[in-house]
Amino acid sequence: MSGLMQWFKSSNKMKRWIFLILIGIMLACYGLAKIFVMKEISFTEVGEVVIIFVLGFLAIVLGLIFLNKRTLEVLIESTDERMENKDNVNIKSLIFNKTVYDKGPNIVVIGGGAGLDTVLYGLKKYTNNLTAIVTISDYGEVATNSRKELQLLPLGDVKDSIVSLATQEGQIDKLFNYKFTKGKLNGLNFSDIYFSAMKEINGNFEDSIIKSNEVLNIVGKVIPVTLDEMKIVAELANGYIVEEKSKIPEIVSEKITNINRILINPSNCKPAPGVLDAIKNADCIIIGPGSLYTNVIPNLLINGVAKAIKESSAIKVYISNIMTEPGQTDNYSVSDHLNAIIDHCGKGVVDYCIYDTGEIIPEFIKKYNLEGQDIVDQNIEKVRGIKFLQRDLSMIIDGHIRHDPKLVASSIIELICDDLKYQDKQNDPQYLMLNNKLREEKRISKIKKNMKKKEKKEKKSNKKTQTRKSQSKFSNKYRERIASIKEADEKSRKRHEKVTKKSNKNQKPTTRKSRTKKKTQQELREEMLKKLENSNLKDK
Repeated sequence: MSGLMQWFKSSNKMKRWIFLILIGIMLACYGLAKIFVMKEISFTEVGEVVIIFVLGFLAIVLGLIFLNKRTLEVLIESTDERMENKDNVNIKSLIFNKTVYDKGPNIVVIGGGAGLDTVLYGLKKYTNNLTAIVTISDYGEVATNSRKELQLLPLGDVKDSIVSLATQEGQIDKLFNYKFTKGKLNGLNFSDIYFSAMKEINGNFEDSIIKSNEVLNIVGKVIPVTLDEMKIVAELANGYIVEEKSKIPEIVSEKITNINRILINPSNCKPAPGVLDAIKNADCIIIGPGSLYTNVIPNLLINGVAKAIKESSAIKVYISNIMTEPGQTDNYSVSDHLNAIIDHCGKGVVDYCIYDTGEIIPEFIKKYNLEGQDIVDQNIEKVRGIKFLQRDLSMIIDGHIRHDPKLVASSIIELICDDLKYQDKQNDPQYLMLNNKLREEKRISKIKKNMKKKEKKEKKSNKKTQTRKSQSKFSNKYRERIASIKEADEKSRKRHEKVTKKSNKNQKPTTRKSRTKKKTQQELREEMLKKLENSNLKDK
């Protein structure tokens, strides 16, 4: 009873909406009762009854809407400790208040390359609790001039992940990828100089990367999977060993064979500080997308990483690649990708697999076919113990097939929401925030799609109207006839040109003798005409 009375406190602001609902019920009932009681009713009385009933109905609807809204606000005030100012709480704080994001789901993304950056870019809109565990896959490769000059680790993947998690990614992207072209700094990237300075300030690369998360004001944090220098080594099916990562695709294609397994050298590389703790505390662990044998599996081979993932209570999700990679995953299916991970790390690393529907325009697929790539086969029957989710994940950017960061992120968040539902946590602020954010994103995406469709239709209609306006009524009416007449004229002109060319070729050049003969004949004709004229004059 005491719990029920809490709803009627003045601070809860509930009574006003309950009172509005009661007024609405009374007005609606009064309008209905007046109709049933009256034997005869005039036109003006009908209008009065309708107005009273409509006002009552609107009062009931508005009262219910604002009562439900206020109920959610009270729920936030009483259960969410993250709200700093509880006097001005409103339902929009579930979506727009950054303090809510700070306590959002703890998501760890493991991988490297463009695939990892895509996932991070999409997820940073849902939570601030993001940790990117990045492959240092350039060990053993030829060092660039900047790396030799500054004695740097190969931090290319770390740099790209920081750019993806930046709140102002456009400016940081330009800044970190800026390459000096003059003076002593010629050939150096700004990111290399930055990390070198951070190393000098903090004493080591580990602290310099961790402190960069604060300095650059990025969402979440970036951790290299290991600070030990290592090489990615491939053992091929024919027993051949490739010790340089960059040459793996080339040698696989030359030897006409497949990758049997991937190794790291040395095999006992230690994880960087913070890696195992991040996996242990995660609510969701994302693996991939990315190059299977050079960006995904090497992370899992670091000492203790695969074991920590298996022991974690988090949801473990693998995002499958859309296209195969020549020299690495030729003719691979979704099952083949997962079996490769299981063969290297054992079962229990992946619980869910999200893969693309494969509905891509054939013209773009043909371009990839010319380069030896194809869509990853959707065969999922070769793997057991993993739940599969088929989603539309692809997009086309500058003629290239890529994962859409928004679609990937929404698929992951939907999975987390379903898990919270399964745990009966529908009233948890985290669930409310994610669910409302998903709905908002879907609504915005629908509006954008409709806007694009309208723009396309308007462009088409504008083009048609412009062509119609530019042409006269006569040309619009007889457009087809005019075109056929023009074609006929063009054909006849070409035929005439051919005939004249042939006749010119067949004609023999005239000599001097023939020219003199022609001249004398003309003179004879003239003389004959003069004689005739003179004879005619004499006769007269």
